[in-house]
Order: sequence, then C-alpha cells, then structure tokens
Amino acid sequence: MAKESKKRKAAGQIYQHANTYPLSEALEILGKFPKARFDETVELSVHLGVDPRQSTQMVRGVVDLPKGSGKKVRVVAFTDNTQAAVDAGADHAGMDDLISKIQDGWTDFDVAVATPAAMKEVRKVARVLGPRGLMPNPKSGTVTEDITEAIKSVKSGGRVEFKMDKTANIGVIVGKRSFTTGDLQVNIEAVFDALSKARPETMKGHHYVKSAAISGTMTPGVRLESAAFSHL
Repeated sequence: MAKESKKRKAAGQIYQHANTYPLSEALEILGKFPKARFDETVELSVHLGVDPRQSTQMVRGVVDLPKGSGKKVRVVAFTDNTQAAVDAGADHAGMDDLISKIQDGWTDFDVAVATPAAMKEVRKVARVLGPRGLMPNPKSGTVTEDITEAIKSVKSGGRVEFKMDKTANIGVIVGKRSFTTGDLQVNIEAVFDALSKARPETMKGHHYVKSAAISGTMTPGVRLESAAFSHL
C-alpha cells in the first residue's frame, strides 16, 4: 500500500488530475508515470451522452487495433471442422464435447467463435457464457461462416470488443505501456472511429462522447481534451 501511495504521489508531480490534455500530451504523461513490475495494460475509458435506459441507444461493437492489443488471447471454436479451427490457431475446438465441458463450468478462455450452424447448440450454454461476455455474436464478428479467418483475427490480439455498461461508460483496451506513444495513439484513434460508427441512430444532439481518459493498470487516469473526440 505504501508503494502505491509513493507512485500516486510521484504521478501527482507529473500532471494535474483535474486538467484535460491533448491526446499526444496525455500519452507522454502516461509514459512518465512510475512503472509496475509487469507490462501494464493501457485502457481508454469513455463516458457517453446516450441514455442507457433506452434499448435503442445501446452502444457495442468491435475494433481492429492497427497495432494490436499486446494481449495473448485464448480462443475456442464451436465447429464440426475442428482440425481447420486448430490449424487456424484455436486453443480448443469442437461441438458436443466442448459444450459439455462448458456446462461443467469450464470457461478458461477469452473469446469464443462459432459458425452460424453451430449456434443452435451453443445456445445451450448461453447462461454460462452470456454473463461472462463470452457468447459468440454476429455484431462482434465471432459468428461467421469464415471461422478460420475469425480465429486468426482474434488470435492476433488486435480485435477488441466493447460494450456500454448501465452507466453509459465504456472501457477499451488499447495496448500496453511498452508500446510507443505513436502506436497507442493510432490504436486510440481507431477506437474513436469505431465508436463513431457505433453511434445509435436515435442519438440526438452533439455530445455523443462526453469525456474520455487513458490509464495504465496501476496508474491514475489522464483526461483528454474534447478535441480528441468532439468530431464524433
């Protein structure tokens, strides 16, 4: 706890928490914060101006990070063509055996992909996968006929899903602290572009994104100037 307090104190000498900064400057500030003993994940946190009570204003989607996420992704594939799925990089593939394993409580993976034909069987484990955010979904590209391409895309670590919570907030992984500021900026701009495309048609007004900040796993957040997202 004392070490964390020292880090927070050091961070406070680098920037002003209440201030907002241009994206490039915010990334430079993030890079100056004391580092943990592991390669921290960098996350973009966004607060939206939509009404989370309205089902027509739900915001969710997927973004392909140009510079990758830096995360090793464990993938399972629901398909009868198990060999092709394994060859494409799936950590586990199958149908009845995989479904049975999940029914027994196994969820040791990050992403599940499936063919449309397999979804009838996959729905048997929806109660297990749904609450964990692991259910394959056509909107996120995890239900597709081209399952080998989906597996390769997910395994690259560049494909990241995002979904708004009940308070209209979204958190999206944009890389690691070991990334260059340039690579992080490219990824963040890609996320903002994906959020723009996911803007609900029923959204009124010009304040789709109300605020945004970036942070590392062990760092405080650095708030971004609205110029980074005012065009959305």
